Amino acid sequence: MSEQRGAGGGGVSLLTRVAYGFGAISFGVKDNGFKYLLLFYYDQVLHLPVLMAGLAILIAFLVDSIWDPTVGFLSDHLRTRWGRRHPLMYAAAPPVAASYFLLWNPPAGLHDWGLFAWLVAISIGVRAMITLYETPSTALVAELTGDYDERTRLLSLRYFFGWWGGLTVAVLAYQVLLPAGGGQLAAPGYRSYGMIGSGIMLAAMWASALGTHHEIPRLRQPPPRARRSLRDAIAEVRESLASPSFLPLLGGGIFYSMAAGLSAALSIYLATYFWSLTSGQIGLLNLPYYGSAAAALVIAPALARRLGKKQAAIGVSIAMIGMAPLAIGLRFAGWFPANGTPALFWTLLCVYALEVVLLICSASLLSAMIADVVEESELVTGRRSEGVFFAARAFIDKSVSGLGIMLSAFLIYAIGRPGEGDPAERAAMIEKLGAGYACGAVVLYSIAIVCYSRYRLSRAKHAENLRRLGARAPAARGGAGSGAEPHEVVETGRAHG
Repeated sequence: MSEQRGAGGGGVSLLTRVAYGFGAISFGVKDNGFKYLLLFYYDQVLHLPVLMAGLAILIAFLVDSIWDPTVGFLSDHLRTRWGRRHPLMYAAAPPVAASYFLLWNPPAGLHDWGLFAWLVAISIGVRAMITLYETPSTALVAELTGDYDERTRLLSLRYFFGWWGGLTVAVLAYQVLLPAGGGQLAAPGYRSYGMIGSGIMLAAMWASALGTHHEIPRLRQPPPRARRSLRDAIAEVRESLASPSFLPLLGGGIFYSMAAGLSAALSIYLATYFWSLTSGQIGLLNLPYYGSAAAALVIAPALARRLGKKQAAIGVSIAMIGMAPLAIGLRFAGWFPANGTPALFWTLLCVYALEVVLLICSASLLSAMIADVVEESELVTGRRSEGVFFAARAFIDKSVSGLGIMLSAFLIYAIGRPGEGDPAERAAMIEKLGAGYACGAVVLYSIAIVCYSRYRLSRAKHAENLRRLGARAPAARGGAGSGAEPHEVVETGRAHG
């Protein structure tokens, strides 16, 4: 049965689908906090200098970039009676919840360097533990089914739950917790947000692990035990990630995520200063995102079926170039409603709702393309490396809250804090904030499109890879990868995408 799943069997039960997607709520809560609130909280509320706050987050990102492939390799090679993935998923949940709570509740009385050290240490803890859960959890998709379209549907469901989870906690923060705690410039609401968010993350991770536990006997088994040095392990990871179809996804995903991270980290600055919105209005702007997530759940698989994953991803990225800076550009041109008017709120609501549809579609398509690289890599290496590839996918996601947030911090530092100075100075800083965001988004999305254009796997090529792996199956029984011919050359003709 495990061979059938890996070779393209697509029978995934409703319980498994829902449980697989449900685990992404934890990542959605964490990601929403890191992208939209964390820099603003430490800069504007706790008064840590913005470059120090951005640098702390970047340091955690760099440390995590080493941890990601380590977890991926461990997840691919772990041998337990609960399989390769689930022990890590169960174990990671409590420390994820604890560290996320501490992130929003630093000890009182810390000055700049103490607060900086706290942010570095706890951010590293959150990232390390969420990786220990998210990498094996996401990697299950390549074992649950090999079907080209079913993978897109499963990953779209995962992003649906991730966005709904993150949005629910965000709406709760903007509509209830922040107003009750004194607004978005006061600390009590953020502390409550950390406590509630951590509890939701713990529940979602354990619910997903329990809900997919029954699939363990049907999942892939690790390769036979072998003595491996650290050099051997590093060589295996490098060999897997050197896939000619994966490298364009890595580059495109990083630049796309940096653009999304820039947008997310600056969103509360833009909402507060550029658009002059209250915390209650910001919370209401989040409500249509529930519909955006539901729409993307349908649109992403439909685009993949009609256009193929590569062309769909490129098309969505082109649309983002038009959407991300659109409202800013129209304001500078004098064609956008004035601040404080009902027309402004409703126009922003429509623009942002469509932008979120595109963001979720892009993330779903990227993950589905990475899942298809697993079989291409197996033909070359003789190994199943789902964990390694989805560790790299996690690395791409986290570049949102690392490099993207650091870019945001540099922009804020360069223009000055928009809420300070006389009215003329504040107006000039606010204009520079909007212009810097719009220009940065266009450049980063454009680079991502160039990278995606070099992706080589099409539907036909994926089907051919499954056929060739199926022909090997009799020789490979007894363990994934055993008996396979290593270093077989995978053809990558010019019609592959």
